[in-house]
Amino acid sequence: MDDLPVILGAGAGVILLAVLAVRVSIRLGLPSLLLYLGIGVLLGESGLGIEFEDATLTQALGLAALVMILIEGGLTTRWSMVRPALGPGIALSTVAVGLSIAITGVALHYLLGLDWRTALLWGGVLASTDAAAVFSVLRGVGVSKRLAGAVELESGLNDAPAYIAVVVIATGVTVDWTLPLLVVYQLVAGALTGLVFGWVGARALRQAALPATGLYPLATVAMCVVAYSSGQLIGASGLLATYVAGVVLGNSRLPHRSDTLSFAEGVGWLAQIGLFVLLGLFASPERLLQAIVPGLVAGAVVLLLARPIAVLLSTLPFKVPWREQLFLSWAGLRGAVPIVLATIPLAEGLPGAQRLVDAVFVVVVVLTLLQGATLSPVARLLGLSGESEPREIQVDSAPLDELSAVLLQVRIQNGSQLHGVYLRELRLPVGATVSLIVRDGKSFTPGPDSRLQRLDQLLVVTTEEARSVAERRLRAVDRAGRLARWRGESGK
Repeated sequence: MDDLPVILGAGAGVILLAVLAVRVSIRLGLPSLLLYLGIGVLLGESGLGIEFEDATLTQALGLAALVMILIEGGLTTRWSMVRPALGPGIALSTVAVGLSIAITGVALHYLLGLDWRTALLWGGVLASTDAAAVFSVLRGVGVSKRLAGAVELESGLNDAPAYIAVVVIATGVTVDWTLPLLVVYQLVAGALTGLVFGWVGARALRQAALPATGLYPLATVAMCVVAYSSGQLIGASGLLATYVAGVVLGNSRLPHRSDTLSFAEGVGWLAQIGLFVLLGLFASPERLLQAIVPGLVAGAVVLLLARPIAVLLSTLPFKVPWREQLFLSWAGLRGAVPIVLATIPLAEGLPGAQRLVDAVFVVVVVLTLLQGATLSPVARLLGLSGESEPREIQVDSAPLDELSAVLLQVRIQNGSQLHGVYLRELRLPVGATVSLIVRDGKSFTPGPDSRLQRLDQLLVVTTEEARSVAERRLRAVDRAGRLARWRGESGK
């Protein structure tokens, strides 16, 4: 107990330092994971002298943090953005993963002299892109919704196939005709598990009258964790179930949705900080020096050979333009996931596993520096970067149980077609009305001739019966303007 104040103070200090590091990473245009890894290395055996070499514990904590990161990624993924890229995204997260494993394995077998099992294990570990790294860099690049949606969907979904591949190779599962069926079962069952828990969770949260606002975010995150546990217990992919459940919940009409997303974002940041500091603590600078050459070779194979070929072949059926294929090839950022996957063979005690962990650490640092810093220039060079895509309006709701009514808080974003629309042109259903507008920090009660402006915040009061129609109408006008119905926009 005497050490408790020191432990809590040190932990809080690391978190505060990591929070400040976010501002530095944003200015440099790099994922903050590099700075978190650096903090971990400074705390480790070559810095303050903290020794940590438990591979099994690192793997367990890493998977737990990855679950939280996937929850935040799923909840913040907008279906309207990823839906146009559903086909390419799924192909990149499945077919491209298999191709990348094969190409990387063959190349490293000959270049580094690795035996076939070890070479394929390197390929499996390096096949997955990192959701945290992609989300932190990509959302500021300004590429089209379809292209950004494909990369985001891939980063959220491909952890599961890569994890399955690494476990199969590391544990020496017998390869026969049943193995593809097992992999298909794990992916399909994982996706269905996520859909079920997401749908059930959304319905339960809408109907529940919880006594405190803060309970809704807790219940939402807990539902995603239950989806992971359930998926694992039935032999399916818990990681895929987690992400799918998050997507379903994040795109449902949840009470206090903004509070839920803010809470999930905070949990996601905490998981990222803890995970990357832990991985930095686990690394050894002395071993990393010896892993520089194999790490650079593996990174070059992945970046210049395996990733481009995998993207080209997996997106051929969707007729993706060559410029977008080049961007997709360059946007496959690596992060904590490959390092976490590399601890699996280490925990299994496989020969050469420590060399793999060290080399993957080098690959992650080098590729993050290279790709993270150049992603925006590459997008501009390819003519794919423009003004940032306008975000959809944010609609948060709070139930008024005794009145059988709901308050909708609407934020009009830059680029929204709601700008310039008169209140009477909204044509909200009977039972819904705009009761308050906040503009430039000042609030007023609007009338039929009040005209909406960008960055306005609206307070909409609606009955439960009219709520769904009111939300759809607001989203339709947000996307297509006052003539949304004539343009075929339903707001779904």
